[in-house]
Amino acid sequence: MSKFRLFSRADLQLEVVILIIAGLIVSITGILLFPVATGSLPYYENGLYGLLLVMFALQIVSLGKTPFGDMNRSWLLVATGIAVAAVGIVTCFVPDIFSEIPRLLLMLFFGPGGFLLFMQMVLSRDRLTNWLKYGGIFRHLIAGCSLVYLLSMVIALLLLNRNLLTTQATAAVVLAYGVSIIYLALVLRKIYLAYPQAEKKGGERVDLPMDRAMILLTGVFMVLLGLLLIPVNLGILPFSGSAQLGLLMVFFSVQMLASGSTPIGPFPRTWLMILLGLLFAALGTISCVIPEILVSPLTVLIGILNILGGLINLGKFAFQSLKGRGKPQASLPPIVHRLVLTQLVLSLLSIVFGTSMLISSLLPGLVIGIVLTANGVVLLYLLYTLSVIDRMSKAVENTK
Repeated sequence: MSKFRLFSRADLQLEVVILIIAGLIVSITGILLFPVATGSLPYYENGLYGLLLVMFALQIVSLGKTPFGDMNRSWLLVATGIAVAAVGIVTCFVPDIFSEIPRLLLMLFFGPGGFLLFMQMVLSRDRLTNWLKYGGIFRHLIAGCSLVYLLSMVIALLLLNRNLLTTQATAAVVLAYGVSIIYLALVLRKIYLAYPQAEKKGGERVDLPMDRAMILLTGVFMVLLGLLLIPVNLGILPFSGSAQLGLLMVFFSVQMLASGSTPIGPFPRTWLMILLGLLFAALGTISCVIPEILVSPLTVLIGILNILGGLINLGKFAFQSLKGRGKPQASLPPIVHRLVLTQLVLSLLSIVFGTSMLISSLLPGLVIGIVLTANGVVLLYLLYTLSVIDRMSKAVENTK
């Protein structure tokens, strides 16, 4: 890929982004299962289950795409997606806390879900028949959908009976499934570029863009992490720090691929940003699936990113304040002042969290739990504040 290409704008739709990350997660898991089968690497099953549940939740919340078919997004559907995400997050963090529930949920999503999606493709008037008639790239769409849906059902069988295949054979099936998802994502990208009207738009009852959906999920992530760290530090619950770091890296990855947003600020969504986001997703997946292997480097990386992000935001605020000193200030609504205050608090909490990661003895574990919970609550308040500002802006536009 040329230098010019690396810095050119990346034309990836949100659905394609989520599918690529999901396919990468599954493909890397399949590759890792080969050394796991020989005993060369340890394996954290709950980390994988939780990560997959979070990816299903991301599709539900941001796109209205459920494991059983497309739906218009409603607040009930968003709440369902948040509940699935919460189960996935806690499953990653605390080994075996939900016993068989995560596995059963995934069996439901992959098995009956895959079957229903396959039947919808075959029986729907505007799908298989029309795709065959159009030919060309749509034949690849048929192949991609068929592979993903059928292999999804095979994955459900492997979850039902873990001894159905040897670990090596299971790894091969998982790898094939991941490659199929990436193949489908690339086919959809070509179709959406050639036929923009094919991308699902409109008809939704919830105005929740991708950046807001990620604020919502990250807020839930931080609140759950902070609350769980309290009993963990009291010795009541076990905890997987490796999966915690891995899941956070995957959250970063989704934001980078979807909008160019990074922990240190927004950047143009170029192909270089896409490659960095995929690298984050790969590191996050490895950290979730293989315990402890990347704890040290990811702790340092996430700590530095949080500190830099907080300092950069504080620097921007200080620069704007100095720039506006001595000039007449326009009167701003109270909600805008609350937004600025919220962003300042988030910056400070980000610096405290990042510093505590680099200096483990800086804060007691219970205090870190409180800091993270506060971070999540403030993030959710930020989401509320942004929604209020959006409603005020629309009200002003409607009066014109």
